[in-house]
Amino acid sequence: MTKQEINFDENGLVPAIVQDAQSKEVLTLAYMNKESLEKSLETRETWFYSRSRQELWHKGATSGNTQKIVDIRFDCDADALVVLVDPAGPACHKGVYSCFSDSLLTEEKNETSQDRFAIINELEQVIAKREAEMPEGAYTTYLFEKGVDKILKKVGEEAGEVIIAAKNRDHEELKWEVADLLYHLLVLLREQKLPLDQVLSVLEERHSSS
Repeated sequence: MTKQEINFDENGLVPAIVQDAQSKEVLTLAYMNKESLEKSLETRETWFYSRSRQELWHKGATSGNTQKIVDIRFDCDADALVVLVDPAGPACHKGVYSCFSDSLLTEEKNETSQDRFAIINELEQVIAKREAEMPEGAYTTYLFEKGVDKILKKVGEEAGEVIIAAKNRDHEELKWEVADLLYHLLVLLREQKLPLDQVLSVLEERHSSS
């Protein structure tokens, strides 16, 4: 399908859901017309159509918070888009990572949740949020500011701590050190722009062939 075959509405617009390609967090909902879609495809950065100003706008043109396009997908009716991006900063005009930061439901965790890996998804999203917003005083901000060498050093240190704890048969210490290692590995993946999904795909491929 080409951009000419996208089903724009009576106003010549199509909703575009912008999603972080790594964390899978939904960042914002905007609209595209044919021209902004063409510019997005040509520049590989998001361009939208402002319904209030009735003009095209390039995300990050003034703020610097651009969004590098990884992929653009359309639904079965070709009347809605999902734009997977690598964000260079907050998506929201309020300076926060995602426009969808508030919830109508309780924020309390469901203790009976059956998803034992939900914390990994949550942590991945928090790390992405920290990279986008860079809040002062946050440890994750510190790691991103120091760069890959510091992150690699911490991964090495935590891996060593895991080895020592395991060698000592210290389960209490081991669980803490493994948690630290997993966290720093997620930070490293974010810094390297490598989605965790690709790592999981490797595990799946290995499992299917073993």
